[in-house]
Amino acid sequence: MKQKYLFATLLITFFILSSTTDAAHHEKAENNYEEGQQAVLDAFGWDFSKAEITTEKITENIHVLFGYGGNILVSTGKDGVLLVDDQFPQLKYKIMSAIRKLGGRSVDYIVNTHWHFDHAEGNNAFGPDGASIVAHENSRELMLNPKPINLSFIVYPQQPYPLDAVPDITFKDQMNLHVNGDRIELYHFGHAHTTGDAAIYLRDSNVLHMGDVFNMSGPPFVDADNGGSIDGIIHFCEEVLKVVNDETVVVPGHGPISTTEDMQIYIDMLKVVRDRIQSQIVAGKTFEEILASDPTREWRDMYGEGPFIQGLVDRAYAGMIK
Repeated sequence: MKQKYLFATLLITFFILSSTTDAAHHEKAENNYEEGQQAVLDAFGWDFSKAEITTEKITENIHVLFGYGGNILVSTGKDGVLLVDDQFPQLKYKIMSAIRKLGGRSVDYIVNTHWHFDHAEGNNAFGPDGASIVAHENSRELMLNPKPINLSFIVYPQQPYPLDAVPDITFKDQMNLHVNGDRIELYHFGHAHTTGDAAIYLRDSNVLHMGDVFNMSGPPFVDADNGGSIDGIIHFCEEVLKVVNDETVVVPGHGPISTTEDMQIYIDMLKVVRDRIQSQIVAGKTFEEILASDPTREWRDMYGEGPFIQGLVDRAYAGMIK
């Protein structure tokens, strides 16, 4: 009897110690995530308490919201409110305030251009409220099973999205939605900025959202560790230009509303950078030698110094040598 009592006591003690250790490990992991996340937010100078959401009108029912993170396209109308990208959950109430000024009352549909935190973590706020979420199938997979996002100068410790924040509708190559009188065409032209990029074209309004495949705030980020490549970005942009027309209004992932002419300039610059890096790889140059040759000098002239200038070389190079 004493032996049974002693065994039971030891067993209970083991489970208590194991639970304590697991809880401490879980708490440490969460703290590491929060610290890593905050480090990235600090690097970008993003303080959510000070964030302002501004609005720019494209048509009577199509607007763009600018804040922290990726640009948000808003379609309002008889079918409700559709967002393309949704920034951060911490900005939910500021985003909703802007939407109400446009006549919307709730977010009914969300299309994610890709799975990165600064474009899609707003799903965590709007998904539980009942919004239907659409994205490329690879983005859904990476939301459920994410990997760290290596920005070259810092790494974002992306965590899995909750189940009510992941897309409930996905597509492979192309699909259409019909919302607020618009035929909304979603296109995927292979690996580009990530493996799960989507270009969203509101055909009737002639408005295009490119996500981070097209960036107008500086040089693009190539998520090479998660399948992105500079060749893929070039190809994706070229294919999209075959779908739209010269009058199409282009919303980049970051930066001001643009044109298809801006996209072509962007493509041409990327080809120059790619060719400079590739020729030096073939010649056996080291990364340090390639970086010293300043292959992104045109972007430096346009945007000045910054981490993404070197980051483009670093991440493009990483994608090329795989």
